[in-house]
Amino acid sequence: MTHRIDWITRAETGADIPAVRDIVLAAFDTPLEADLVDALRTDSSWIEGLSIVATDTDGKPVGHALLTRCHIGDVPALCLAPVSVLPEYQRTGAGSAAVRAALEAAKGMGERFVTVLGHPAYYPRFGFTRASAHGIGLTIDVPDEAMMALALDAGHPLPAGTVRYAAPFGI
Repeated sequence: MTHRIDWITRAETGADIPAVRDIVLAAFDTPLEADLVDALRTDSSWIEGLSIVATDTDGKPVGHALLTRCHIGDVPALCLAPVSVLPEYQRTGAGSAAVRAALEAAKGMGERFVTVLGHPAYYPRFGFTRASAHGIGLTIDVPDEAMMALALDAGHPLPAGTVRYAAPFGI
């Protein structure tokens, strides 16, 4: 597999649901993340246009990123849920392209804040910083460097508070 810079990204469609499930199942050790994505589709936290796929040259989805509604205290925000890429396309930029497209779509919709609970070496490239530095926390204990937050508009500083996720997250 060669490195690609020109990934095509687009909003997930109903026809993509089986492919997205296959991507998430292939990317993670257990079906928990795929079940989460499926559950989020039926939850009020789902926002049309913020589930993004990266496709290969034939239009086949190979990467996926999802933003859903959460709150930082009482302030509406988004949560970056599982980012997943088919194993044979990992480290080709497909996941990064999907994340960037999701963040741009959110910004275009007027969204201001995004949180992510994830690998601390991956998300700073998109502008995420440690959430605790902004007074943002969780109700569960996680490594401080794993919980990150991003203001999509520099004119609006991140709010402080406890993150409340959608019910399917179970947090």
